[in-house]
Amino acid sequence: MGRSPMGIPGMENGVFRSPSPLPGPGREGLPGPCPGSAAHHSQGPVNPGWVYPTPASLSPGLDLCRYMSQGKHIEARELMYSGALLFFSHSQQNSAADLSMLVLESLEKSDAKVTDELLENLAKVFSLMDPNSPERVAFVSRALKWSSGGSGKLGHPKLHQLLAITLWKEQNYCESRYHFLHSTDGEGCANMLVEYSASRGYRSEVDMFVAQAVLQFLCLKNKSSASVVFTTYTQKHPSIQKGPPFVQPLLNFIWFLLLAVEGGKLTVFTVLCEQYQPSLKRDPMYNEYLDRIGQLFFGVPPKQTSSYGGLLGNLLNSLMGSGEEEEAEDGQEDSSPIELD
Repeated sequence: MGRSPMGIPGMENGVFRSPSPLPGPGREGLPGPCPGSAAHHSQGPVNPGWVYPTPASLSPGLDLCRYMSQGKHIEARELMYSGALLFFSHSQQNSAADLSMLVLESLEKSDAKVTDELLENLAKVFSLMDPNSPERVAFVSRALKWSSGGSGKLGHPKLHQLLAITLWKEQNYCESRYHFLHSTDGEGCANMLVEYSASRGYRSEVDMFVAQAVLQFLCLKNKSSASVVFTTYTQKHPSIQKGPPFVQPLLNFIWFLLLAVEGGKLTVFTVLCEQYQPSLKRDPMYNEYLDRIGQLFFGVPPKQTSSYGGLLGNLLNSLMGSGEEEEAEDGQEDSSPIELD
């Protein structure tokens, strides 16, 4: 969308003020927020130090008030977004965060459709926010909720991808991995994991970084990204010899698992999990993930309290259960998703 500089030099506590120094003569302040807005009511008393506006400098602020009163959400949103970027450029984090939240409020109230351009704008704002600020947490939560379009999902995959890239650049690998998992960017996730493993992980755990990601992608029913992240990671990680087969048994298990998921044969899946139990015991969550994968791709019923345990027990339960039990279990297929950290 086209944008032009607002000419807003700075604002503190809801009042626009000229930062110092500013290039060029005659730069003056702008009025505070529209009367009746939350920012207006939070405004403090007049400070003798404020630079009072001239009629010419009132234009952007008056435009915003007029757009809002007329329901012109697109024009108002463009103005607020440009203002937020300007405040960020002058390190006015609080004022920029306020305008950023107003941008989200405009998206919510106008029922704006989710587009790549809007998602990129939101990700841009996120990237400029102070990583340690509470405003950033509130912003990303609302942005993801809006991007889901009321579907109840965890946010738009494109926005998750853009957030993951920003967090990766900040070396916040844990949160970056979370957002990559909810995107469709398996290659980007793999490249981030290679860097994460090389800089923060033990050499003995190079296989565990990708194993967890593949299992979690499968729990989210994303077979394509699971396959891409495994192939890319094993090809690019400097500590992994080319395969398959691989030196690390856990990598061989993941390779066989991806093939089994494509084939959909329960007996293959069950034998595979039983044979690789020594490797799977390295992380207590692996069997939890595999129970979920068994339900999603192989028709294994959810865990039940019985004398049979583990994957073999689930297989026996599926063979011995009645038709009524199977019908009830089908309805519970998505009732207990694995929590992905």
